[in-house]
Amino acid sequence: MGSYPDQDVTFLLKDLSEIKMERSTDEREQAIQQGTHYSEMLPIEYKPTDEYMKLFYASLDETKHKVAVAVGVVAEQIVAKRGFQTVLVSLARAGTPIGVLIKRYLCYKYDCNFPHYSISIIRDRGIDEEALRYILNEHPGYSISFIDGWTGKGAITNELTKSVAEFNEMTGENLSSELAVLADPGNCSSLFGTREDFLIPSACLNSTVSGLVSRTVLNKRWIHEGDFHGAKYYSELASEDVSNLYVDTIYSQFPFIDNEVKSGLEAIAKQNREPEWKGLESIENIQRDFGIANSHLIKPGVGETTRVLLRRVPWKILVHPNAEMNLEHILILARDRGVPIEEYSNMSYSCCGLIKPMEKE
Repeated sequence: MGSYPDQDVTFLLKDLSEIKMERSTDEREQAIQQGTHYSEMLPIEYKPTDEYMKLFYASLDETKHKVAVAVGVVAEQIVAKRGFQTVLVSLARAGTPIGVLIKRYLCYKYDCNFPHYSISIIRDRGIDEEALRYILNEHPGYSISFIDGWTGKGAITNELTKSVAEFNEMTGENLSSELAVLADPGNCSSLFGTREDFLIPSACLNSTVSGLVSRTVLNKRWIHEGDFHGAKYYSELASEDVSNLYVDTIYSQFPFIDNEVKSGLEAIAKQNREPEWKGLESIENIQRDFGIANSHLIKPGVGETTRVLLRRVPWKILVHPNAEMNLEHILILARDRGVPIEEYSNMSYSCCGLIKPMEKE
């Protein structure tokens, strides 16, 4: 499954490509807020306009070096902590391109081929235990490093911690739930490339930058005992696929990043790496200032705000006055979808997406 070369990643997902389960954004929003779990259906993928794709290419060109450095910094920490007998396990799908990049970097730098799988984790439902069993079976004696793209509030970090603890208890394994991320603006990971809240261009797109794979699905109608969690492969979007272009563009920077990776690692060694969950204070401020009881409706950070604009019904977008310069893609998407933008400085993030509580008109 997926449009990456086989050597880059193996998706451990049940192929649900033949099943029609997409719902319109409004229908899906209504269902989610009435208690249907988001993993039981899929959004219709937003089709980017030409203007938006131009912006994607421009932002990729602008940030390719910075992303490459962050990849190097996080990859070096994975090797230092876990050694070379490590399986890279990215969390589909925001983690997938980052996992591919980390694998490519380690291969480039150390001429060492790390196995890389992409598996599903779902908020409130946990990690795909069948997939974990499969990996441990295939690679006895290896350690596992979990990988994601970025942090927002830390919901997936918490889900991973809880799931892995349950899995360890059930199986007698001793897996570490530490999550390696490219960017940790939520300050909820101890293994990161940077804590800056900047645009990772893969956040701009959906399946067309993640191997043409949908979000992961866990719905009893299609996923039975012993199955991996599911996903769809959107082969019909092949002509719009930039998954490999994205990886190749950042990979092309690897020969030029050595010194910056070294200084990035030195800087991290000097700072407190332990998560301080600084983003949670921002969430509380936003809940109070905008009267939002349910924190699931608050999506902080550039990556999460972008995602909200692509596949939920945003109520408004908050933008930190100091960050406006770097948020052109968010401004375009918001304009495109008629979503109001408000300046708000009482947060540690560059921006934040607020989802409309359905009863609020």
